[in-house]
Amino acid sequence: MPYPLTARQILEKLVSFPTVSRDSNLDLIDWVEEYLAGFGVKAVRVPDETGKKASLYAHVGPELPGGVVLSGHTDVVPVDGQAWDSDPWAVVERDGRLYGRGTCDMKGFDALALAAVPLALERGIKRPLQIALSRDEETGCIGAPEMIDHMVASGMPRASAAIIGEPSCMRAVTGHKGGGGFRTHIHGFEVHSSIMHTGVAAVMEASRLIHWANEQNEANRARVPNPVDAVFDPPWTTLFVGKIAGGTANNITAKDCEFWMTFRVVPGESMADWKAAFRARVAEVEAGMQAVVPEAWIELEEVFDVPGLKPETGGEAEALVRRLTGDNGSHVVSYGTEAGQFQQRGYSAVICGPGDIAQAHQPNEFISLEQFAAGERFMADLVELLAR
Repeated sequence: MPYPLTARQILEKLVSFPTVSRDSNLDLIDWVEEYLAGFGVKAVRVPDETGKKASLYAHVGPELPGGVVLSGHTDVVPVDGQAWDSDPWAVVERDGRLYGRGTCDMKGFDALALAAVPLALERGIKRPLQIALSRDEETGCIGAPEMIDHMVASGMPRASAAIIGEPSCMRAVTGHKGGGGFRTHIHGFEVHSSIMHTGVAAVMEASRLIHWANEQNEANRARVPNPVDAVFDPPWTTLFVGKIAGGTANNITAKDCEFWMTFRVVPGESMADWKAAFRARVAEVEAGMQAVVPEAWIELEEVFDVPGLKPETGGEAEALVRRLTGDNGSHVVSYGTEAGQFQQRGYSAVICGPGDIAQAHQPNEFISLEQFAAGERFMADLVELLAR
């Protein structure tokens, strides 16, 4: 690749890789690594334990601290069962929008960040620009912690600001809820449903835990939020089950039932406390199961734990984004991002990226041309700032 590609051309290439979280992202990583190498920039891979996925980071410019990290993720959610009007793995322009899976969440930002690399080299930046592209964000921000730890351990000069480019309509988002989740597997005992009292119906036992979640949601909603939590939408902790599977037949007590219990926790409450509360309720349900059949049990696997992003007093990342965008509003979001993981490791972090989160994960996902252009202006202004 002997010449710089436009951000639009890079976006088209990135979208063409179907990097659904359940599949490998190595084709995309290979391409990014080759693209950066064409400008003399060495990328560092951080593979997962299977060797089928990897995160990637790179340092551009002088070997000095005080630069800026542009952080995005490479994975996207599935298109299965969604009604698309065009090929989801190709960027299609119509009505002032660029359609395709990941155009909004968040290959649009990734493309803009990569397009900034040759521009930064051409301008001779005096403070470094760093690129960080993670794996498995959509399954619980799993890949970023290992990548960030590798960045720190490698001795790469620490940046003074990390911009996580989740779609925020180019506004400075300074806070988000923490997230956590358990894969919950109920191991029941099969008998004919006419004598269900002698067995353990895993589906019905699962319903006790889901009912508990509904009760907690109702109680949380009824409480008056404190001032910190009041700015979130909704301003309370939510518990959610999005998918459940179990059972063999309508006249057999289910031997197995599995679901994920997930939490989105407001800053005024503790994720550890909510985990403990769920474990306590699980223990109660399990005790009732074992009173009928001692071999019945409940298996819990913690599948993700994403720290919240806390607004920083005098945070450099926030000040930088406000300077570049002119946004002086107060913005927080209820979805989780990798920003809290950067912040947890000592980085000043903020969320700012093109596109509207309402389009994320949707059929006919898109980013508007206006938002993409705003992202290009942002990157150009950032490079100019780093060059001073």
